[in-house]
Amino acid sequence: MVSDKVVIKNPTGLHLRPAGLFCKTAMKFQSKITVHKKGRHEDVTANAKSVLSVLGACIKSSDEIEIVCEGDDEEKALEEMIQLVRDGLGE
Repeated sequence: MVSDKVVIKNPTGLHLRPAGLFCKTAMKFQSKITVHKKGRHEDVTANAKSVLSVLGACIKSSDEIEIVCEGDDEEKALEEMIQLVRDGLGE
């Protein structure tokens, strides 16, 4: 299992279009990929391969998320997912 934290920098957060790109990228990998966001009142965990799960996490601009990858291609998956967020999720 590997994980890393990254800050969402695109102004609209993970709304439908960037969430779709995020999930599409996650689905390229065999590893289980989850996203964790610490909230003020509760922590949220989302399946990175499910658009509804990611949208339900309500990830906004400037939120810090932790991406956790577990499986045979975990290192490559984490590297690509983190880079995708750093590049602004296509926006």
